[in-house]
Amino acid sequence: MGRADKNQQCPKDGVNAAVEVSDTGNATAASGATTVTGYHGPVPGNDGAPGAVRVSGTGDANGSEGALVNTGYIHQVSVEKLTMVQQRVPQEPALWPHQVGVIPSRAQFFQHRAEVDRLRAAVDGGGTALLSQVLTGMGGVGKTQLAADYARAAWKDGGLDILVWISASARSPVVTGYAQAAVELCQADPGDPEKAAKQFLAWLEPKGAAKPCRWLVVLDDVADPDDLHGLWPPTSPYGRTLVTTRRRDAALTGEGRTLVDVALFTEVEAVAYLTTSLAGHGRVESVDQLTALASDLGHLPLALSQAAAYLIDSGLGAAAYRDLLADRATALADTAPDRLPDDQTVALAAAWHLSIDRADQLRPAGMARPMLQLAALLDPNGIPQGVLTSQPALTHLAQYRTRTGNGFTEEPDPVSPRDGVRALRALHRLSLIHHTPDNPHQAVRVHQLIQRATRDTLPPDQRDQTARIAAAALLAAWPDDERDTALAQALRANTDVLQRRAQAALLQPELHDVLFVAGASLGQFGQVAAARDHFDRLTDAVRNCHGPDHPDTLATRSQLAVWQAHTGDEAGAATTTEQLLADMMRILGPDHPETLEARGNLAEWRGRLGDVAGAVAALEQLLHDQERIQGPDHLYSFAIRNSLAQWRWESGDVSGGIAALEQLLADRERILGVDHPDTLATSHHLAAWRGWDGDVASAATAAEQRLAHLIQTLGPDHPETLGIRAGLAWWQAEGGNVAGAAESVERLLDDQVRVLGPDHPETLEARGNLAEWRGRLGDVAGAVAALEQLLHDQERVQGTDHPRTLRTRRRIAHWHGETGDAAGAAASFAELLEVSLRVLGPDHTHTLATRHQLTYWQGRAAEGQSNPPAG
Repeated sequence: MGRADKNQQCPKDGVNAAVEVSDTGNATAASGATTVTGYHGPVPGNDGAPGAVRVSGTGDANGSEGALVNTGYIHQVSVEKLTMVQQRVPQEPALWPHQVGVIPSRAQFFQHRAEVDRLRAAVDGGGTALLSQVLTGMGGVGKTQLAADYARAAWKDGGLDILVWISASARSPVVTGYAQAAVELCQADPGDPEKAAKQFLAWLEPKGAAKPCRWLVVLDDVADPDDLHGLWPPTSPYGRTLVTTRRRDAALTGEGRTLVDVALFTEVEAVAYLTTSLAGHGRVESVDQLTALASDLGHLPLALSQAAAYLIDSGLGAAAYRDLLADRATALADTAPDRLPDDQTVALAAAWHLSIDRADQLRPAGMARPMLQLAALLDPNGIPQGVLTSQPALTHLAQYRTRTGNGFTEEPDPVSPRDGVRALRALHRLSLIHHTPDNPHQAVRVHQLIQRATRDTLPPDQRDQTARIAAAALLAAWPDDERDTALAQALRANTDVLQRRAQAALLQPELHDVLFVAGASLGQFGQVAAARDHFDRLTDAVRNCHGPDHPDTLATRSQLAVWQAHTGDEAGAATTTEQLLADMMRILGPDHPETLEARGNLAEWRGRLGDVAGAVAALEQLLHDQERIQGPDHLYSFAIRNSLAQWRWESGDVSGGIAALEQLLADRERILGVDHPDTLATSHHLAAWRGWDGDVASAATAAEQRLAHLIQTLGPDHPETLGIRAGLAWWQAEGGNVAGAAESVERLLDDQVRVLGPDHPETLEARGNLAEWRGRLGDVAGAVAALEQLLHDQERVQGTDHPRTLRTRRRIAHWHGETGDAAGAAASFAELLEVSLRVLGPDHTHTLATRHQLTYWQGRAAEGQSNPPAG
């Protein structure tokens, strides 16, 4: 039997350890072994420190030299905090060429991409090769594979003497890797890794008399720039450094280092990768399906590789896999293969978790994650910065500030817009978003799969709550006066994405106002058909959620009718509103403001359909009820009076219409002020009506003044501004400057097509006016051709019975007569009169004008005149 000696060295493995044993039996040992029998407490001199070897329940045992011998069965062995004593073995430096570390295996079906060529040919502006490059980008773009390809190619080409590859996810593996290189290359002491690492970096420095060493050091997957403090390889004309990282910190650049953003696959590269991967396993898919799949995956290399593996392993087709991706009930983790390809260690769904954790630790601590959760519900292609720094967003972030142990926030001040921007920058630094503050309307872009992975982490209740916060943030960022068309477009795009991703959360407990604002914004910017379709879908969704009698259902039906009318479907709008009004009377009552508004809308649609007298009578009764309920100075009372004046004018009561508008203008100036938009609009309308009554010069002057005001307040591209430009051109023509009017409308049409679209009613109207004026300038054939094309488009967009479609037919008939075909013109007007009587009624101004033209051309045809004057 023997006894454990204090700090007895085990020559076999060089471990010093104290030994504690119990319940032992007999043991024999050869020379150099440690033998233990009986109970022993902490070995003297070791003070029972952690790192002792403890055994119990032993029996008889024999040991040879270098063994630790215990008697009996060993029940438990625990080794902690062992102090390594290594004997340094002198060795000669490794011969060149020499590699330290292992380059990751080449991915199956590695896709040659533009970054490969750019990396190999990287030079600065002066043509000098870049010696230090930092490849940055979001997780999954293939930075490591690009670096490995670069290193492998450089090694194979014989351009290197030393290649060092280090997985640099923390400081310790960098130090260890450098130390290993120092041991192999310059006989460093392995017992002091920090010293050895410094020795290696010094060895990389070029020496005047020494043979130049061509080296490449690759530091793969740097997680924190601080990990490389004091460990950057030196700048050398013979050496190159390549770093891969998700970080974008300024600390990674400088001292000759260049940051290189690694992009996603292009569409061509992504489709080629999928095609090759699947073909390698005997699978063939259509190019269309693979193109769509690549788009669904955002052309992210990691996602494409795992999707290809899933398709191969499961036997699923690309179309079915796309359905799986589109299923919101399917988590991203469920779309990954059981075994990851290419030695990957992390499934796609978890690829960014560590980055999010690190971003959340950056100042302002705790805010990056909730900021990303908001962004994950919005448009991946661009989120206005004002949305994510609005007050609802900041209030949301304040709940997640990192708190100290005493329960107080580290920074007691409320979350400021500056804090919101800092949270965005933290996400940007970790390549989780792309933040470009100089493009405020699309300042934040997030890859769709990062969004998907982030949403998957939210429990349903939290996801719904976050969606309503995002909706409130959009609404807070929405300007009352949409002068900025780019901002309006971005806000609508984000609302559309939010609605598709979380519509149920925006319907309950009540319909969120942002969905009304987004639909109205579509229409105000000329996308009237899109506005109609928006409210059509929204009506169905609200009805399914709350039932047909819910106030939200009634409100969306009302908006649907409004935009039906704006598309030219006044008949459909009238039908929708008649049904809606009956329900409102039953549910809300006759005196409810929304019931009154529906009555006004119905009168408007009936007037447009030709029942002018009916519109006047309905509006007179509505005004009486409105003033009784809400008073004569209410804004809606003013709106009814404006419509009533308009339809009196249309009925032929010109003086009555002008007098009513004059009184309305005086009341609006008294209540709203002379600079209120409604007051200014009334003033302009009054001047226009006076122009129609003969005062063309005053109408043109008023239009010019109105145009200058709208350009200043709404901007040059606002639909109302474009409308005033059209009116001003009309007064130019009425004043005798037909050529000037035609030139003005040609310029206007370019802007209308760009802003409103080619099928917008005002765009079509401008085309008709331009054709008319070209005819007056002598190009009769050109006028007829332009009007016939316009008629085709109006019948397609507005329908054959729309009043503006009928007016185009009158113009065509007129200009056919101007070409000398009086009989043909008369026949066309005869057909048109029948339609006008059916659609508009006998007393509509357009019907009366058609009847007048018919009489005129019938007379000309009877006289046999071939070229009568224009009329």
